[in-house]
Amino acid sequence: MTNALADVSKPVDALLVTKHASPLTFEPASVILGDHPIPGESSLRAGSAAMEFVSRLTKDDLLVCLISGGGSALMIAPLIPLEDLQSLTSALLRCGARIDEINTLRRHLDRLKGGGLAELANGAQMVSLILSDVVGDSLEAIASGPTAPDPSTKADALVILEKYDLPAKVPASVIRAMRETAKPADSVFERVQNALVASNAIALRSAGSQLEQEGFGNKIINSNLQGEAREVGREMAIRLKNELAKMPRPFCLLAGGETTVTVRGNGKGGRNQETALGAAAELAGTPNVMLISIATDGEDGPTDAAGAVVTGETAQRAKSLQMDRADYQSRNDAYSYFANLDDLIKTGPSGTNVNDLVLAFAF
Repeated sequence: MTNALADVSKPVDALLVTKHASPLTFEPASVILGDHPIPGESSLRAGSAAMEFVSRLTKDDLLVCLISGGGSALMIAPLIPLEDLQSLTSALLRCGARIDEINTLRRHLDRLKGGGLAELANGAQMVSLILSDVVGDSLEAIASGPTAPDPSTKADALVILEKYDLPAKVPASVIRAMRETAKPADSVFERVQNALVASNAIALRSAGSQLEQEGFGNKIINSNLQGEAREVGREMAIRLKNELAKMPRPFCLLAGGETTVTVRGNGKGGRNQETALGAAAELAGTPNVMLISIATDGEDGPTDAAGAVVTGETAQRAKSLQMDRADYQSRNDAYSYFANLDDLIKTGPSGTNVNDLVLAFAF
């Protein structure tokens, strides 16, 4: 994103906070590698650098912010100790909380989130170009909205803690430190322009166009995928089988969004691998079908895979290796299941995050 901006207007100065460094086409620029998905010391340094960077601005400056998913963890200025924030984040990820819920809590516990960066910019003119990685494209949820007003309240954040039975399980500092955030009517946003430049919906349309060029009929059946990953995989498999008698082959059903995984075991995987595993039993024995679930950033959970592929033969192949799908699923160990079958999809980091894509094929 920064290189593309430099092609049309060279910045006077730049600070980049990212997960993976890429070569830059201009100077001066400072690059900090933050921590993700659990914020760490590098994330703290990134947050301090961001606050120092914007503190030098004046009303005569133009600040261009390039924002994408992952920013909530990569750059932090927490109102609670780092270890308490890490504990809260881990608890939310393990209990299956949605990303918008996690980011609601983050906004009320951080100086930079919920419009905090805009508040610290000394009245500079701001333009934010945003890649959405959240279902519904709510600007306050993407990277926890550093330049966007926050419609949620402290009360909303407390409701989320109650929903997952967390008040007694997270550090006491979490509730004590919660603050109210910048709201839509605040004057600070009179000099801020937020523009969505990429999203899951755009990715789905692009995938559909490419499929058409490859000779596949296609249909976008859901651009708002949410829920437990294994159930979403099963439901996608059922939908694929239902369409076999209706759509001429070859065809592909497309869906996008962000599922969640309630962690019950100590296995390895990510939501896309879990989605594919959830489809395996339902597709078993169905000829000439395939389901692919991938993370558009190329990194599914804490793994080196973008996702996985499952076909009608997957279950039988696993059985021949004495692999019990239900056992792997109970341990949240989808990575090992698909690694043993050589059915993981490994693309490497894409540098772009617009949520997940699920493609269900019939040939």
